[in-house]
Amino acid sequence: MSIKKTFAITLMAVTLSAAAQTPIYLDHTKPIDERVNDALSRMTIAEKIAIIHAQSKFSSPGVQRLGIPGIWCTDGPHGIRPDVLWDEWDQAGATNDSCVAFPALTCLAATWDPEMSALYGKSIGEEARYRNKNVLLGPGVNINRTPLNGRNFEYMGEDPLLSATMVVPYIKGVQDNGVAACVKHYALNNQEVDRDHVDVYVDDRTLHEIYLPAFKAAIIDGGAWAIMPGYNKYQGDHACENTRLLLDILKGDWAFDGVAISDWGAVHNTEKVASNGLDMEFGSWTNGLNFGASNAYDDYYLAKPYEKLILEGKADTAMLNDKAARVLRLIMRTEMNRNRPYGSMNSPEHYAAARKIGGEGIVLLKNNNNLLPISPDVKKILIVGENAIKMMTVGGGSSSLKVQRETLPLDGIRAKASSKGIEVNYERGYVGDVTGEYNGVTTGQNLNDERSAEQLIADAVRAAREADMVIFIGGLNKSDHQDAEGADRLSFDLPYNQNQVIEALVNANPNTVVVNLTGNPYAMPWKDRVPAIVQGWYIGSEAGNAIADVLFGDTNPSGKLPFTMAVALTDYAAHADGDASVYPGVDGKVTYKEGLDVGYRHTDKLPAKRVNYPFGYGQSYTTFALGKPQVSSNQLKGNDKLTVTVPVTNTGSRQGAEVVQLYVHEVKSKIDRPTKELKAFDKVSVKPGETANAEMTIDRKAFAYYNPETSLWTVNPGRYELLIGNSSDSLPNKLTITIPEQISWRDSE
Repeated sequence: MSIKKTFAITLMAVTLSAAAQTPIYLDHTKPIDERVNDALSRMTIAEKIAIIHAQSKFSSPGVQRLGIPGIWCTDGPHGIRPDVLWDEWDQAGATNDSCVAFPALTCLAATWDPEMSALYGKSIGEEARYRNKNVLLGPGVNINRTPLNGRNFEYMGEDPLLSATMVVPYIKGVQDNGVAACVKHYALNNQEVDRDHVDVYVDDRTLHEIYLPAFKAAIIDGGAWAIMPGYNKYQGDHACENTRLLLDILKGDWAFDGVAISDWGAVHNTEKVASNGLDMEFGSWTNGLNFGASNAYDDYYLAKPYEKLILEGKADTAMLNDKAARVLRLIMRTEMNRNRPYGSMNSPEHYAAARKIGGEGIVLLKNNNNLLPISPDVKKILIVGENAIKMMTVGGGSSSLKVQRETLPLDGIRAKASSKGIEVNYERGYVGDVTGEYNGVTTGQNLNDERSAEQLIADAVRAAREADMVIFIGGLNKSDHQDAEGADRLSFDLPYNQNQVIEALVNANPNTVVVNLTGNPYAMPWKDRVPAIVQGWYIGSEAGNAIADVLFGDTNPSGKLPFTMAVALTDYAAHADGDASVYPGVDGKVTYKEGLDVGYRHTDKLPAKRVNYPFGYGQSYTTFALGKPQVSSNQLKGNDKLTVTVPVTNTGSRQGAEVVQLYVHEVKSKIDRPTKELKAFDKVSVKPGETANAEMTIDRKAFAYYNPETSLWTVNPGRYELLIGNSSDSLPNKLTITIPEQISWRDSE
């Protein structure tokens, strides 16, 4: 036999032998659970312990001996956070970690468009993947219970159906990139006051009908690979150590097969966390135990203390195996997924996506005399307000970003106005937050202004009298006690004396437009005097361009409010009685006494004069007429699905989009229920003079309530009205259907 032939046979034998010995967990053709079990069977207790807690600020180790990589997390949900040092919060000093800032999730929710959510998830997922992050810590879906919550800007409004519908495409878009979406903060994390320890007490119906649906949709419909329990307690136990939330509901009823990842430093007890369902522990100050300790990851509750319990036989090894298996599954879905796309960063497509989402989320609240879009007759515009020149991508907490670029509102408007031969001038009007730094990232802006408040107003008024139009750009910002993590707002009013500035401007020039950038509702004492009002958001890198697109009419506004704009703080149920036990809590305990009466479920029962703008409201530069709705059947049984079709005619002169909303009202209900609840919506784009159909599908879930006595979702027999319109208080069309017999099921069914 020739040497060449002998070598070939030997090489083949070696190759076949190596293939036969290849661990199953490395074989990408095998089912993932088979691979997980194989890897788990090869790991020591120490290795299992190691992979369920952090090794640095944002990473956890894999199993080096077995060639299993670790996990890298990144903060979101509006962009990919810059890298920090391994063991400290200081910036790593990287030059390749600037990102595109996408609009805040309140803006995404205001689009009422799942296609925008899919575009958002795809785009931010590509940025995360390019930076080789495995877990994106977002999106957030906590309900806007109180407009004082400093973190509402990271969430999707006051309604569970809207939040549930919008979160699913986001998650799928992210995970299509081989990056896990970690939906947060599970659950009842509805205030920043005493967030580390506040103990929430809420009845079971309210829990399941208001505060859990978006999380359930994220897990069951979105297939989220990770979830983050919050800092707060629920009925005595911290969310990270809560058997009811993590074992009974999440891993029981919803059959979650992913990883429950602690918020940073949200774990408090080894014995509890060992058995109550948390899978991975991360910490804010290295060990999650005390401020500023260094290189102490083995001191985590799920580290050496947990291993000690295991070795002493005081903790269940089956639970350890379950935690480790879930982490392995996450690794195989992300870092060990050889089919992950490569992603992209700061691409033209991502900037275009941010601009489009931002434009579609901006809400036109008022437009008397068609002051907007800006007329070609306007030759001189005055812009007033700090938010026109202040970068909003830095600050606000863990969602703070280091952006490649950010177009400010003043610059976006000036650029578009210049192309039309319009002069644009600027006056400050007020001085608010002149800082521009968070966690080592600085804006580089110098916003100091030594003028007095009186002089700032006087200068703005003088310039306003000489302008054809005034555009005030104000609102909140991302400093403490505004829209920011770690503290709630102290007032429902706009800060920095902005109400006085707005009043002075409209007195000086009746052609005044107010554009407020916020993540929360606020008081509008000037509402009746200002002819045009635009609700903006924290739009991110393309803020200035998206706002200019709407003001000049290149984008026809189609956003709808994801929360109610009431007149006063006391018009919201959580503040109606001024009861501190309802908010912010007494002795660390908060009781949700308002129950189901959250958002419009409460405010729509108030006199109309107590609501400035209702949930789901938003105008357009065109007009629409809704035709007679039709339903596929006037009766529903069992698992039937009903299709509701509504003709939408554009009766104006511009192409635009309308959001048709369907609310359900039970006639003669035998139990206490909200008067109406949003159960479906559809956004349709229509050309002038044409008609398009909005189509909405509903099933038994649209009519159900949660029965705490049986733990069943239940639909009582009887008559139900389908109320159809374009906001929660404008529902002129009605259909009636009958449900002949009771329908019941469990979440697990």
